[in-house]
Amino acid sequence: MSRIAVIGAGAWGTALAISLARRGGHSIVLWSFLPDLAQQITETGENVPFLPGYVVPADVVVTSDLGATVAGADIVLCVTPSEHMRRVVGQIAPMLTRNQIIVSATKGLEEVSLLRMSQVIASLTDNACGVVSGPTFAAEVAAGIPTALVAAATIPGVALTIQKEFGSSTLRLYTNDDVAGVELGGALKNVIALAAGVVHGLDLGYNSAAALITRGIAEMTRLAVACGGRRQTLAGLSGIGDLVLTCTGELSRNRTVGTELGKGRALPEILESLHGKVAEGVRSTTAALGLAARYGVEMPITEQMDAILHRGKSPKEAIRELMARPGRDE
Repeated sequence: MSRIAVIGAGAWGTALAISLARRGGHSIVLWSFLPDLAQQITETGENVPFLPGYVVPADVVVTSDLGATVAGADIVLCVTPSEHMRRVVGQIAPMLTRNQIIVSATKGLEEVSLLRMSQVIASLTDNACGVVSGPTFAAEVAAGIPTALVAAATIPGVALTIQKEFGSSTLRLYTNDDVAGVELGGALKNVIALAAGVVHGLDLGYNSAAALITRGIAEMTRLAVACGGRRQTLAGLSGIGDLVLTCTGELSRNRTVGTELGKGRALPEILESLHGKVAEGVRSTTAALGLAARYGVEMPITEQMDAILHRGKSPKEAIRELMARPGRDE
């Protein structure tokens, strides 16, 4: 029996803990930064603030004691928001033993350093690291709806271990050694999803949405390849798959934020209405532009999204500027 520590009791961390427990064959510990939330989940069997309506199995131990969570774990699954990854991994690094595997399930970029989450982890610990990504809504994973993911690691055995330990009758995992491509697909699709939400909020119709998604994958692929990823990875689950889901699904927080921006609401008001839930695309937009500048990659959709988010640009004006760009070959 493997012991898996899930670090982060938001919607996605809770859903993964539920999925792993339902699969069986594991001892699962779920860590919450908030002691009150850990107590509430333990007492009620439900994560009311972040994943209401889904039962957290009684054999999932929920705690706010980080040391007890990590101790003895075979796999440490980090599902914290990108802005907290460095702090949390920095806390657990001295507690880790060399044989423990760290897995990141966070789809974001560190805003200042521009690092991917596996790079943040590697800067703090020598432990083997892998990532999981792909088209997933937490509620559907918690409900046991069939879902496909990608497990990526530069060490083949790590990806195979994740595939073996996480896979179940409702969760199918494919392996990949293109960690950069998988992580960038998961992070950059959130930026395009914000833009897709803007299109929806402006009520521009299906033609505009299809164009935005298609040119969005081209933009994502350009940057991922420049950063060392492979084009075919962006054509898979962690690229097009996750992009389509996040740009079109009503459960997408990034799309929701974009929709409200398109309707004219202010960003601080929108983020406050999420009640602690995170839309990673807001921070990843800035980081994506930083990477684009570093590698000389053109990202017009991301540029306009950044102007809307951080410089008060009108969504209608951003769309007009995108449509007025000079003609070019596809």
